Amino acid sequence: MIRIGKIVATHGLNGSLILTHVVGNSQWLKKEHVLHVEMQKGSYIPYFISQCKANNPKEYLINIENIDKVESAKKLVTKHVYVDESILADYAKQSPLLWIGFNVTDKKNGALGTIDDVMQTGNQWLARLTYKNTEVLIPLIDQTIEKLDLKSKTLYVNLPEGLLEVYLDA
Repeated sequence: MIRIGKIVATHGLNGSLILTHVVGNSQWLKKEHVLHVEMQKGSYIPYFISQCKANNPKEYLINIENIDKVESAKKLVTKHVYVDESILADYAKQSPLLWIGFNVTDKKNGALGTIDDVMQTGNQWLARLTYKNTEVLIPLIDQTIEKLDLKSKTLYVNLPEGLLEVYLDA
């Protein structure tokens, strides 16, 4: 599963919810999809969408089966939402925000760690991770990315010579 966002608020009295997401496109979510809501750390409950409408490129208004009162909906507010990676196969390569939690493996150095965060600086994305107890930033550009494996949640990279040493020697 890939984390796509979180439920930020209720809407109205019929149990509608506002879901913010990091996919970067407002056409991916469909009525037949299942959202997995992280109720507690590592505990995911599947919810079936009965209705969804894009409010803007970063937000959906959704209704979930069997939740038809605002009191029931409030229990889901602030919870992280995940979907099956097959739903986002076309979008995951376009949005590094979906790579948070992926493992990074370098061609020369092997396993580096897990992506803690991604950020955009100008036109370039950077991944923040902890390597040998040191926070490092690696560029997420075509020249460094070798392969993205959604099933294993692994990003394979070929980092420039000396990039990691800059952080470790500091």
